[in-house]
Order: sequence, then C-alpha cells, then structure tokens
Amino acid sequence: MTARRHALAPGLLLVALLLAGQVPAARATDDDPGPGYAPVQQEELYLQAMRALAEGHPEQATDLLMRFLEREPQHAGAWLDLAISQCELGHAAEAERLFSEIEQRFAPPAGIVEVISGYRKRGCIPTKGRQERMSFSVTRGYDTNVNQGASSAFFSTGSGANYNEWTLGPEYLPKADRYTMLSGDYSRNLNDKGLLGFVQLRARRHDDVHEQDTSSLLLGVEQQWQLGGWRGRATAAVSALQLDSHYYQRQAQLQLRATPPLQLSDKLDWALTAGLSHVTYPTRTKYDGNTVELGNSLTWRAGPVQALGGLGVLSDHGQTGRLGGNRDGWYGNLLMFANIGDRYSLQGGWARQVWRGSTLYSPGVIDLVRRQDTRQLNAGVTMEMGEHQTLQLEWRNVHNRENISLFQYNSRTIQLIWRWDNF
Repeated sequence: MTARRHALAPGLLLVALLLAGQVPAARATDDDPGPGYAPVQQEELYLQAMRALAEGHPEQATDLLMRFLEREPQHAGAWLDLAISQCELGHAAEAERLFSEIEQRFAPPAGIVEVISGYRKRGCIPTKGRQERMSFSVTRGYDTNVNQGASSAFFSTGSGANYNEWTLGPEYLPKADRYTMLSGDYSRNLNDKGLLGFVQLRARRHDDVHEQDTSSLLLGVEQQWQLGGWRGRATAAVSALQLDSHYYQRQAQLQLRATPPLQLSDKLDWALTAGLSHVTYPTRTKYDGNTVELGNSLTWRAGPVQALGGLGVLSDHGQTGRLGGNRDGWYGNLLMFANIGDRYSLQGGWARQVWRGSTLYSPGVIDLVRRQDTRQLNAGVTMEMGEHQTLQLEWRNVHNRENISLFQYNSRTIQLIWRWDNF
C-alpha cells in the first residue's frame, strides 16, 4: 500500500471551571430586598448569589448573600459562600472570621472542612488582582501507537475480479515511542462584563518517530451572558496545527452553553450545548469539513466527589468528493473526580464517539460505507506539591473499532504531568 497514514489532529478542548459548595436548598418566601431591587423570592436571591460567585463577581455575590442572610441567618451554605466571596475579594481577615464562625456554629461535614482548608492554604488573593491567569506544564509519556498504526497487517481492496489482498509494511503498523510535551495557557479578563480572552500553546516531540511531532496554537474569547432565567457562555476560537514541521490543519469554532432556569436539586446542574466548527487542511485536497454538534451535560456534586456526563449528536458535512461523503454520529462521556485528603485527588473517565458515513468510502477500491467507533478509558491521580504546583500520573486506553481494517487501531498511553498554575 502506498497511502500514507496521518495522526488525527487533536480537537479543540475548552475547559470551564465551576466552583460549588454542598449547601441545603433555601426556603422560598416572598421578600422585598430593599430600595433599588425588584421583589424576588429568597430562593431566587440565593441562586443569583451563586451565579455571581461562580461567574467571578464576588462584590455582587457578597451583597446578595448579606441580604439573603438577613432573613435566613441559620443558612450554613450561605455563610460559607459569603466567606468565599470575601476571600475572593482579598479580605483575608474577614474571610477567616467567617470560616471560624462556620466551624464553631455549624460543625460542617468533612467535604466543607476540605473546602475551607483549601482556601486557607491558597490564601485570599483579590479577584481584581487575578485578571491575568497563566499555567505551564511539562509532560513525559509513553505511547504504544504514536502513529495510529493499523491493528492488522492484512488488508484487502476491491471485489470480484478486482479483489486484492495486501500486507502492510512496517511504516503502517503501530510504532511505540516516548514523548515530551510542553503546554502553556494564558487568559485575561478583557472587561468587567464577563469577557475573557485566552491563548493556548502546545508542542509535542517524540524521541524517535519525529514525523508525528506536533505544535499547535489556539486563540479565543469567551463571553458570559444571562437572559431572563437563562445563563451561560459563548466561545469563539481559532487554532492552527503543525505536523512534522509542516502546516497541517486550521480550525475555527463557535460554542454555546446555556443553563435553563430549572432547579433539579442542590447537587445537580444541567446545561445545553451547541457547537459549529470548520476544519481546513491546507495541504490535502477534499478533506475540509463543517461539523455541527448538539448536546447536553449534567454535573453532580456530593462533598469531595464530582461527576460530569455528556451526550450529544454530530453531523459532519465535507467537501464534494471527500472519501466516504458526509458523516453523522453521536458521542457520550463520563468523568469523575474525588478528593482524597488535602493533597490527593483521583480522576476517571470514559468516552465514546461513533460516526457513520453516507456513501461508499472509495468505490471500486474500498466498497464499504465507513463505520467508526472510538472508545476511550482513562484514570489518574493528582498530588499537590506546594503552592500552585501539581503532579499528575495518567493512564489512557483507546480502541478505534472500524469496519475498514486499515483504519482500526489501539493505543495505550501513560504519562506524568507537572503543572504550575498562576505563577
């Protein structure tokens, strides 16, 4: 076979961090919060405070929580959130006074004690002093199949009189190698209305298989928004990828996340997601495509344990003449996190993505409609090494099952990641 196999380009990864505590639901009572405010139920007042705190507005959260506590002074969760908002404002003495009062008055469970301990350990740095955020990481890993080599050395093409069997050469079979990856992330608040700008840089170098070396750059902005009871964020980003020192791919993407005004419970959050992306391959003809994604996600929290799940559908429309035509599919994923003491946390995840082509992949050569089913398992443990530094050991197992054997591959990866945040 003479067809060259290329590594799949990494997709756009946008990560959002959500701060939430284990608090009881507020009672709903009619209330006039005071001059300048529309009448609002106590429960809605508390929810507004939580949104302000999660979206990085501790001044607003403090005001809302103090008004809430005037009517419900025994609400332990609101006291904790008030302490956190004071810490976010840099009022260390007041935050410590509130943390101590919470410990004395409410005898909080272990999960809340860990939250308080975490804030005491990090210190109360004002939010306005953290408008710039940055991180840097170094990864050293081993991959059993860095080139996504075919699982089987045997491959057939055509049918009937045109049927042929092939034996793939070593260059198309799995190649194991060690690698080093450097990553840098920078973000900055662009205004006081929830607009964030960010930059991501990645560079991965292999010890031997240098044709799979990659470098990437991503630029983007994210805007938080609220419309009535709905809230969420919109993200726009562009990225470029270099493979083996050659310009390989560029991508533009829009994403929208919306949380409806539906209170499932104090431990559950539900959100709707939508995305549109355009991928271009400058050096490859008839590979470009547009992908539409519709999905939803669910977040569950209970003390030191958090789980996130997602499910959605995909539709990929390619250039005229692209092998296999258009594709439709679906995806699902599940992530779990658990804090173990003050220094350690465990992570585990599962993901699956399925694609179905619309036409024969290559009539007369590969007379099959392509069916792709990629499944991934991962697990890891993270240790805090000191102020702003962590060390993570991660294992990943990928199975790409296809009805066209040339594209089937399996890989296992283990890597050690040192990360430095907000240095």
